[in-house]
Amino acid sequence: MEAERPRPRHPLASGLLACGIAVLAGCSAAPLPELKPQVPDVWRNAPAGVAPPAADLRGWWQALGDPELDALIDRALQGNLDVAQATERMRAARLLNRHAHDPYLPSLHGRTNDVIDPDTTASYFVAGFDALWELPLFGAWASSQRVAKGQLDGANAAIRGAQVSLVAEVSRRWIELRSAQQQARLLTAIRDAQQEKVRLLQVREQLKLVPPNEVARAQAELARAEAALAEPQQAIISSVQQLAVLVGQPEPDPQWLQPGAQPRLGAWQLTTAPADMLRTRPEIATAEADVLKAAGELGMSRADIYPHIGLGASLQWSANINSNKLRVHTGEAIFSYGPIIDIPLFDWGQRVANAHAKDHELRAAVLAYRQAVLQGVAEAETAMGDLEQLRGREEATQKATESLDVSMAALSKRAELRLSSNLDVQDGLIENHRAQLELVGAIAARDLAYVSLYKALGGAAMPNPPSPGSAD
Repeated sequence: MEAERPRPRHPLASGLLACGIAVLAGCSAAPLPELKPQVPDVWRNAPAGVAPPAADLRGWWQALGDPELDALIDRALQGNLDVAQATERMRAARLLNRHAHDPYLPSLHGRTNDVIDPDTTASYFVAGFDALWELPLFGAWASSQRVAKGQLDGANAAIRGAQVSLVAEVSRRWIELRSAQQQARLLTAIRDAQQEKVRLLQVREQLKLVPPNEVARAQAELARAEAALAEPQQAIISSVQQLAVLVGQPEPDPQWLQPGAQPRLGAWQLTTAPADMLRTRPEIATAEADVLKAAGELGMSRADIYPHIGLGASLQWSANINSNKLRVHTGEAIFSYGPIIDIPLFDWGQRVANAHAKDHELRAAVLAYRQAVLQGVAEAETAMGDLEQLRGREEATQKATESLDVSMAALSKRAELRLSSNLDVQDGLIENHRAQLELVGAIAARDLAYVSLYKALGGAAMPNPPSPGSAD
């Protein structure tokens, strides 16, 4: 049997319906808060004369002058598992963002059902198609896009945060490793000098030239030198293991255990203070994405207060199956279409309460954004101040070491001319090595402050991101 033809609608009724839908669709989503972060116009703790233009935060670690560190960071960005996890989550968010509006596009469902008459004299098999198009009214379209965009922005900020943390941690661990190796070398030299000093004092004691307490004091210093060697060795073991984890491999590379030159900023000074910190710092970008998502959820909750309006159509076939016979009778088809209106009448105020709750969550997200900005500014200011102070410390320690080098050269010359004893030479060596040990610590402290500064500013490399057309 042919499908029944729908009755023609009155033109005026159709026009009024269309106008009403247009008016309802024009209702905007919840207003998006304007984020105005309170940031300083001038960095208080930056060196005098530092200008505020934007700086390149992508390859900042290259100022340390260590090609091995550069290569290690490249490996880590490719092999780190935290970055890989963040990348997969970003791909998932990107895929969902593409389909943010799908619930408000026409959909088609096929279904079957069996129906039995109340008198059980017959049963029917029903099959058909249902089409539904829910109209995104009362700001639902824009709100759903905000939610999806906030999730995508949050995923992008998460992968950026993973990269920033990774680069900073690799740099920090590498600095600690090379510094610990230099410390172990100098502490070993101090121990050897202490051993020689003990031997010389024991000879003098036998000659009755020094009292026994001087020998005992020298032996105590030797024991302390032996104990001091444990700390850099522990740092070396911890650093190589953590580097292996950061690179994404089960075992450290053997060449890491070979002592190498200590990374050093040298004459580098902060000449520009990035003004685009808010754009690059992942924590602030995450907070901004949370605000966008909260605004979208508020809009969706407000849209749920009002009726859901859509257009629907249905096409069904039914076949009468006699309960006592196996033959199937000729079925009939019916087609229908028209508006679908779902009006919530009474729910004890749940929808309104949910909208108010989402409004409070949006306000909390804005406050969290402001807190993230304040925290970022504080960390950057602290790191700038530390870096500048440690630069002065390194320069002063360098001058002291150079002066002791001159003194040690003169002392060695006097020993060659028999104008001073070998015991004086050992004391000079110990003092010189300790000064170099302080210099190693000053260099490492400044390097680590440099890492902290660029981590606070959100600096990290951006490797080739997954292309939009890549498989999700």
